[in-house]
Amino acid sequence: MATGHTDPQRRERIIAVTLDHIADEGIAGVSHRKIATRAGVPLGSMTYHFTGIDDLLREAFTRFADHFVAVFEHHLGRAGSPEQACEAVTALVHELSEGPRRDLVLTQELYTLAARRPEYRELTQAWMLRSRHLLERHFDPDTARQLDALIEGLTLHRALDRAPHDRALTREAVRRITTTERQRPQSSLWGPGP
Repeated sequence: MATGHTDPQRRERIIAVTLDHIADEGIAGVSHRKIATRAGVPLGSMTYHFTGIDDLLREAFTRFADHFVAVFEHHLGRAGSPEQACEAVTALVHELSEGPRRDLVLTQELYTLAARRPEYRELTQAWMLRSRHLLERHFDPDTARQLDALIEGLTLHRALDRAPHDRALTREAVRRITTTERQRPQSSLWGPGP
């Protein structure tokens, strides 16, 4: 059997299998033995490529975050106007919420881990910062922060709802966040005027 030196794809395969395993069984189900078996590699490959389970989990979740940032980049990178950027945010919510259940599970597993462990909180903060920087190409920093939270919240709600809301409602939520106060009709902020 090939060693880690002669199988350059082995490390990548282990990371991919780790994400699949977490999606299927949760973080609690991760062990060197289970991942090695699932990846079809010798157990020794695990310690050759990773210093421990935390090193493996950090690498796997970093790769997962990179995937999400690439999805953001795909949508937002093509927007050439504020209107197109708003539509890109709307499309992003729908693509993420209608995408593989695996991604939803992995996101929640990472958030749960980050809620308990500071080193994973740093990973999620770096992910959010990268997402916001992409949004800041089109929106001011405060609006980008609000949109980032909106994307995550609406994605989760749509993914878990038996009757998810339609694109028009997402578009309206994005419009409300991206329209400045002085441009909003008075009634939309405080109710009907006197």
